[in-house]
Amino acid sequence: MSGAALVGYSSSSSGGSEDESGGSPPAAAGREEGAGGVSARGAATHGAGPAQTSMPIPRLPLPDSVLNMFRDQEEEVTDDSSKHGGRVRNFPHERGNWATYVYLPCEIQEELLELRELLVSHARRYTVSLTAMEEFHVSLSQSVVLRYHWINPLVQSLKEHVASFYRFFCTASQVKVYTNQRKTRTFVGLEVSCGHSQLLELVSEVDKVMEEFDLPTFYKNPSFHISLAWCVGDLTDKLEGQCLQELQEIVDGFEDSTFLLRFQWDQIRCRSGNKFFSFPLR
Repeated sequence: MSGAALVGYSSSSSGGSEDESGGSPPAAAGREEGAGGVSARGAATHGAGPAQTSMPIPRLPLPDSVLNMFRDQEEEVTDDSSKHGGRVRNFPHERGNWATYVYLPCEIQEELLELRELLVSHARRYTVSLTAMEEFHVSLSQSVVLRYHWINPLVQSLKEHVASFYRFFCTASQVKVYTNQRKTRTFVGLEVSCGHSQLLELVSEVDKVMEEFDLPTFYKNPSFHISLAWCVGDLTDKLEGQCLQELQEIVDGFEDSTFLLRFQWDQIRCRSGNKFFSFPLR
């Protein structure tokens, strides 16, 4: 992929400007032409009779092409957690604010999906109903709030800061349980062991970009991981201990797990709202 190229949209978006109030712009005052001539304000010129009252000119509707010019400047958002498996926003939605984060995308392999299903199935024995992750990645930033007009400048800065990095490998084979900061979700993931130092170097550059825009940097002493499944609430007590030990045994005994859990990273991505930007590693 080319650096900082817009590569896709995940959903439709709406918002932007329809003359701010959603209607058409005010109609311009019309010119009437006739005996004696009438100015734009309808005042009679030399030699004309009494001023005539101009009929109001009806407003014409704006064409769809104009109305849709700025539809991607706002995300279409419905704050209904029941439509998202009970997930709760980390920060309230405001018009013009776009949730943004930086990550390493993980190529989905059929064997990894099979391993994920084994772990999800086993967790049910401990009355934990996990939802499988639809995509896998390693986070390089927190989710931050970015104003729409700062998206492109941040993407450009990110492109410059990571341009010198080379492709590298990571191994992620240790099962761990995580929660988000607000303890509203629990995750089962695979912690990265080999490749940790390269990830720290990348985070250092991403943090510099975040600081440029006065945004929160990444966590101190991070545990880099690939989340495989999640559930609502803080269920660490149920998942840790005996359950966690058995989940680790499943991973260790999975066929070709050593090869399967070795990941090559060849690009960095930034997601802002429904926009995706990719930055290839050298």
